[in-house]
Amino acid sequence: MSNRKSAGKIRAVLIGGSGYAGFEAIRWLLRHPGVELVGIYGPPNELGPMEKFYPLLSGQVTLSQELFDADKVAAVGADVALLCVPHVIAMNYVPALRKKGLRVIDWSADYRLRDADEYKKWYAHEHTDTGNLAEAVYGLPEYFADEIRTAKLIANPGCYPTCSALGLAPLLAAGLIEPAGIVVNAISGVSGAGRTPKLANHYPERNESFEPYGVGNHRHMPEIEQTLAAIIGQPVELLFQPHLCPMDRGMLCSIYARPTAAGAGKSAEELTQVFQDAYAKAPFVRVRTDVLPATKYVAYTNFCDVAVRVAKGRVIVFTALDNLIKGASGQAIQNMNLMFGFDETAGLI
Repeated sequence: MSNRKSAGKIRAVLIGGSGYAGFEAIRWLLRHPGVELVGIYGPPNELGPMEKFYPLLSGQVTLSQELFDADKVAAVGADVALLCVPHVIAMNYVPALRKKGLRVIDWSADYRLRDADEYKKWYAHEHTDTGNLAEAVYGLPEYFADEIRTAKLIANPGCYPTCSALGLAPLLAAGLIEPAGIVVNAISGVSGAGRTPKLANHYPERNESFEPYGVGNHRHMPEIEQTLAAIIGQPVELLFQPHLCPMDRGMLCSIYARPTAAGAGKSAEELTQVFQDAYAKAPFVRVRTDVLPATKYVAYTNFCDVAVRVAKGRVIVFTALDNLIKGASGQAIQNMNLMFGFDETAGLI
């Protein structure tokens, strides 16, 4: 299969279109100039016209969510499968899709952690597709674009790891902050928990309540450490503390780090220049000097906003993104653009 479509559109299928991130993917794919969405698939209990799940899609998409079957996916001539299903389920689908010759962008955690033992430790499940795990490329475009272009299987990063890594990598790579003792204090909107109803996300439970969770054991912590270690070539140790905020969508990270000898005494302006240099060619990272990042400024976009300050001998980085777009569907489309030779921003701006 060619890495670049020289003429016409590529054909994409979405597996898992009835969740929040799947819904966003449909909306963005419909406006993509180089992609034709040719199929939507899901589990037995979530089948039917997409407008049944999201009335907003009435008149915009005629596709129904059909029962997933790899033969059916192959029969529609798909080039790429966007896999928006929970972890464990994904590793059951990927082998069949790869055998049919499709390139796959998986949004679950099944192919993010490189070590199958680490996956079992954090997700309490044996990894059953270690062959594809070994070939998967981590899909953070700002740092792994070359590998993404030729990849057959992309592990689309988590929203928290994207927000954290983009805020830390430039300073770590420049040797300006210590790679240990970092604290990432993060908040996310409720949509990050998915669309399946849960008592904890019931309106009376969630409204007007802001609380921490996953203290010291959140599954995204090893993913963040692994990603940063891959970028700078040495281990990174951090404490990641998430919080759930009563808003629909959005993510904000406040990151605290100690400067190294090389970073001590650097002003916020000097550190900002490091970010500007690092992301000069990254179309979806905005280095803020006018305002601090806020969820309102990135909502419904594929941008991640970054700013850096210095206070009391610490370096403080703030990042914000939309957890459903740059943290999920938008980043998947950004990866797809790289894989098939489109402009990285195609369909996203």
